[in-house]
Amino acid sequence: MNLAKISANGQITVPAEIRRLLGLKSGDKILFFQKPNGEVVINNASAQAIYKAQEAFAGVAEEIGVNDENDVQDLVNEVRYGKEE
Repeated sequence: MNLAKISANGQITVPAEIRRLLGLKSGDKILFFQKPNGEVVINNASAQAIYKAQEAFAGVAEEIGVNDENDVQDLVNEVRYGKEE
């Protein structure tokens, strides 16, 4: 268990152990959300955005024929230069 104190301005210092656990670094944003049971959860907002993007794009790579790094590079080249290299 970790304990943090709230300053007069409502600021908290996230304990080092929790920062490491969430992969937080200076300048990162954190996300607070409340579960239906009232519990409040804290997450790394950047990581949460990546997870949402992964969910949104799940299965798309297979649909468009992207199977490995070479396919990704070909797609990037096509977008950048209008052709595959």
